Amino acid sequence: MNITIGRYIPVQSPLHRIDPRVKIFCLIALMVACFLPYNRVINVDGVDKEVTYWALSAAIYGVMFLICTILFLVGRLSFGKLFSSMKSLWFTVAILLVIYILVPNYTVPTLGIAFKVPAMNNWTVYWDSFAGAGRIFFRLVLTMMLTFLLTATTKPLELTYAFEWYLSPLKIVKFPSAEVAMTISIALTFIPTLLDDVNRISKAQASRGASFQKGGFRRKVVGLTSLIIPLFVSAFSRSEDLANAMICRSYDPKGKRTRYRAYRFHLIDLFAFLFCAALMALAITMIAIRFDPFLSWFGVSLL
Repeated sequence: MNITIGRYIPVQSPLHRIDPRVKIFCLIALMVACFLPYNRVINVDGVDKEVTYWALSAAIYGVMFLICTILFLVGRLSFGKLFSSMKSLWFTVAILLVIYILVPNYTVPTLGIAFKVPAMNNWTVYWDSFAGAGRIFFRLVLTMMLTFLLTATTKPLELTYAFEWYLSPLKIVKFPSAEVAMTISIALTFIPTLLDDVNRISKAQASRGASFQKGGFRRKVVGLTSLIIPLFVSAFSRSEDLANAMICRSYDPKGKRTRYRAYRFHLIDLFAFLFCAALMALAITMIAIRFDPFLSWFGVSLL
């Protein structure tokens, strides 16, 4: 894996200069646009039923993917290397496709019949099953892309400040916002570190004859054990070193802290905030009015 989510990439780009508080808001807004249920109501035999709005879903996911691609180029991030680390998603998509075929979760199929399976008593498979698996796949891809954009362009300390800023209103009810923000920041920082340890330990154990893919079930379990135990030892050792370092620096989460850098909103922050808020509002509006104005203007079927 060439790139891991959670690692900061120090380059000069407009995305790196955006306020971390705005980045977190934009992440949430774009996530909302991705995961909203784009459904519409149709009348079937005199009964109103809710069906998936495939045309609108495809349009939204296409726009989101285009936006993420542009952000990768603006942020000077490697688009190809990120997708090369998503090879495991194909296995997930295959499982989802099988689940959608065997246990369809739609009430009324709207895309027609794909094929029938004679060996299973002419089991009918609809194109809605493939569309449903594709929808989950694009949601996973967009989630990974958006999360990577946040962590790759924002320093861990900046993320800590942003989380603490959002949680600061909860201080009224004695909520430990500083401790929670620091915990989230440390967890995000440790993700790439632990993945690097997995890669290093697996290579070291493979050089000693351990096998993680070949052999029977017992040999795979023994090989996996030789990977997990050193990983836990390394993780506990790193956490102890981190705790000692924080104690040596007199870290007090309840003490009043000052900051070296004062964060202020700039014009680029306002533009990013308004753009993401407008996109989220547009997605919610399309669901509320239950039709796709862009496609209907050109006479395209709404389903």
